[in-house]
Amino acid sequence: MKKILLWIVGIFILIQLIPIDRTNKPVDRNQNFVDIAKPPKEVSQILINACYDCHSNEVKYPKYAYIAPISWSIKHHVNEGRERVNFSVWSTYNNDQKNHIIDDILETVESKEMPLKGYLPMHPEANLTEAQRKIFNDYFKNLQISGNF
Repeated sequence: MKKILLWIVGIFILIQLIPIDRTNKPVDRNQNFVDIAKPPKEVSQILINACYDCHSNEVKYPKYAYIAPISWSIKHHVNEGRERVNFSVWSTYNNDQKNHIIDDILETVESKEMPLKGYLPMHPEANLTEAQRKIFNDYFKNLQISGNF
């Protein structure tokens, strides 16, 4: 039993040596959604608190994100989130892409798929109230209707 425990501890220590790239690309304020769309302050706060940690180049990695294998999972979620929408490069999307992204945003926020439930315990500021979800979705519905992306 002692040998097994030593092997487990040894493997745990070794996996800490596997590098994970946590660098964020620089944010061009001329491409960043909050800077170019200038949403109301409440919508900006919701975006920053509930979305930007996975859907932007402004990810703030918590201390536990430096411990493998947790770090691998977090990096995977960030990469996946940025693939779906990266608010830091909003102006690089064409209007069809923006419409599709907004449709996804509306659906996932309304159905409470986002923010991810596993994210909420460590980030209570991202746990949106029904009122916040309505404000957020109303803003994006109006943005989509107006076409002023």
